[in-house]
Amino acid sequence: MRIEWIVLAIVVAAACYAVFAFNRLIRRRNMMREAWSGIDVQLRRRSDLIPNLVQVVKAYAAHERGLFEDIAARRASSLAVTETMQKAVAEQALQGSLGRLFAVAEGYPQLKADQNFRALQDQLAEIEDQLQMARRYFNGTVRDFNIGVQSFPDVLLARLLGWHEEHFFEIDQASAAAPAVNLSGS
Repeated sequence: MRIEWIVLAIVVAAACYAVFAFNRLIRRRNMMREAWSGIDVQLRRRSDLIPNLVQVVKAYAAHERGLFEDIAARRASSLAVTETMQKAVAEQALQGSLGRLFAVAEGYPQLKADQNFRALQDQLAEIEDQLQMARRYFNGTVRDFNIGVQSFPDVLLARLLGWHEEHFFEIDQASAAAPAVNLSGS
């Protein structure tokens, strides 16, 4: 009779721990999804701003058609992907094209003085700051989730559910810096 109670207590304890671990993993997964949503919002804000920025620069630099087509193509591919690693690669390419756009703008002093261009540039800088914060938050939630699905005994439950480590949202250091644009006119 005692052995049955001990076995029952072990089974109940294991079941309680499994429920606790499952709920903790679900919470971490949902926080990670929420964090990805924050990144997605900022990326969409940036993508929505790009056509306006291109139009303003286009008015001053009509001969830069290839650059404008490149930006449009990279923006479209950035909006089309959904997987984290693919999104990071697409955003890195888009950010490189934006850097070239600002380099073109450097050659047009009247463009640098244009209020629309300056307002769009300020909005883009603000979005980049918010995107950096969202990326940090997302990577923190991915770290916590990955710790959960890699730690024993939670790893047993995670593998049983088919969950695996998630990828961080990373860009290379050259693309991480916002393009330097001198608006002083000198």
